[in-house]
Order: sequence, then C-alpha cells, then structure tokens
Amino acid sequence: MRIALDAMGGDHGPTPNVHGTRLALEANPDLTVVLVGDPARLEPLLAETAVPAHRIELVPATQVVEMKEKPAEAIRRKPEASIFRCWQLLAEGSVDGLVSAGNTGAVVAGGLKTRKFLQCVHRPGIATVMPTAKGRCVLLDVGANVFPKPRHLLEYGVMGGVFARHMLQIERPTLGLMNVGEEEGKGHELVQKTYELFRTSPLHDRFLGNIEGRDIHRGAVDVVVTDGFTGNVVLKLCEGVFEFIMGMVKSEVIHPLPHDRELAAQAARQLVGKYHYSAFGGAPLLGVDGVCIICHGSSNDRAIANALGVAALDCRLKINEKIVAELEQLPAAVED
Repeated sequence: MRIALDAMGGDHGPTPNVHGTRLALEANPDLTVVLVGDPARLEPLLAETAVPAHRIELVPATQVVEMKEKPAEAIRRKPEASIFRCWQLLAEGSVDGLVSAGNTGAVVAGGLKTRKFLQCVHRPGIATVMPTAKGRCVLLDVGANVFPKPRHLLEYGVMGGVFARHMLQIERPTLGLMNVGEEEGKGHELVQKTYELFRTSPLHDRFLGNIEGRDIHRGAVDVVVTDGFTGNVVLKLCEGVFEFIMGMVKSEVIHPLPHDRELAAQAARQLVGKYHYSAFGGAPLLGVDGVCIICHGSSNDRAIANALGVAALDCRLKINEKIVAELEQLPAAVED
C-alpha cells in the first residue's frame, strides 16, 4: 500500500509527520509512505530520524496551505501546495490514499475539486470516532457538508455503518439521527425528511430514530448522522469538555494528593491515551474514490502514525468496495 502524507500540514510543521512516518512503517511492514513537501526541510529530518529509505518516496511541493487560509483562495493561489499535490497523486492512481493534518477545509476542497467520488455518492462526509460508555461510535458528518440534502444524510448512514462494522468490529451497527428531541416530527425540515428516508430505506431495521447530543457518549447508537455544521460543533465541544475535565482532574484531584500522586497521574495519562483524539489518528473523508484521513491540526507523531495505520487498514479491508455495494441497494435518488 502506498499512502501519500502531507508532510507540511499541521500546526507543528514536518517534524511530527516525519517521526510519525517512522512509527507507522515499523508497525505496518506492507506500507510505503510518499512524503509530499519541501525537500529542503524534509531531507534533514529524514536523516536524523533514520526512516528506512527504501520504504519512502519524496514528492516535491514547496507551497503550503496555512491553517487560517480560505480553501477556495488557496486552490487558486497555491495549486502546487502539498495537500493538493497529494490529491493529484490520488487522482492519478499513484497512491492508494492520503493523510493530512493540514487545513481541513483545504483537504476537503481538494477532494471535491477532483470529483473522484465513489459510485452512488453525491457528497463525501467526514466521519470521526467517538468514545462511548459501551465502546466507540461513529459521528458524521463533522465538517465537509454544512448544507446537506436528506439523500446525503441517508448515504452517510450507509457509509458510517460500513465503517463501524469493518473498522470498529461492530457486528450490526445501529443508526440514529441527531435532533433536538427523540420524538418523531421534531426538528427542522432537513431532519424530518431525512427521518422518513431512513424509516423507508433498507436501513430501517437498524435505524433507532432521533437521538440527542447527550446520547452520543451514552452509546445509544453506533452511528450518529448529522449535517456538517452541527457535527463540527459537537466534535469541538466534546474535545473542549474533555480537555477541561482532564485539566480540572490534574489541578483539583492529582496535585492536592499527599500520597500516591504519581499513581494517580499515571492513571490519568492512561485515560488520556485511551480517549484522546490521537488514539484513532484521524477522521476519514468517506465517499471519495480512494482513502483520505484528516488529522487534527495539533497531531503529534503518535497521531500521524495511527492515521497512516488506519489508512493502510482501510485499504486492506477494501472499505470503499463495501460502501458501494451497500449504496447500490438504496432506491434511486429522488431530486430533493
């Protein structure tokens, strides 16, 4: 498997990307990483990190999309930026997938520009793995499609179900629609129409209806479907609450302990290691013809390594083929 890595993307530049590449290659013997970025900055890091030269390739890209740049402007002004070069490689068939911790909007925009969508997919969506009291669930979309149509959300339910079944090993994943209440008929027109689509689709026996935000971490369903605006707000809120709680545990619980402070700190570190976003590595952009994993901007080497590993696993399991097979079972799309 050949995975392109946007080596210049992220808040911390190429360093965690190169170190994460080394970790990923150690854990995945069948993986080749194509580093896309500025050779002048990457080559010294590669020499210091002792990355096996026969399992990496370097593709030059001297332009970088900054984290605060507007994606549409970046595509026009920087067509040879590292993230867009990754998409070019994927569109050409030179790589099987790509990973980036760069500007999320630019990552999605690059994918939309190629128009390399899977058969039966109208708009791709970003899926993220969330911890729950029962294990893990999938939340999508979290930012790719802020103005979806009901059909898009129905397709997200299919794609999220395939991802949960094969990547998270959930045998028969259940689905729920994010809403302001559990009762049928709640919410605006988009969720009401989507509710009816789910209820009359081949997914009806796994569709448990509307769920509220508090139901996510309870593990009420295995796949939570929502629009990109709501999903992104939910995701960022959960990240903020997690950081807040762990900070309070450190200052209010661990520091005041007269004894066993180190033992408590170790338990807290294990908790962070289990539920922090870096544990899974990144969020897949489902629905594109290829594999795309979008990482958090502040990803460290562990997160990058895990993201590369997820991309490789996605390729091994042929997730896209399974998504297309299930989407073909849906009734033909009706104009919204």
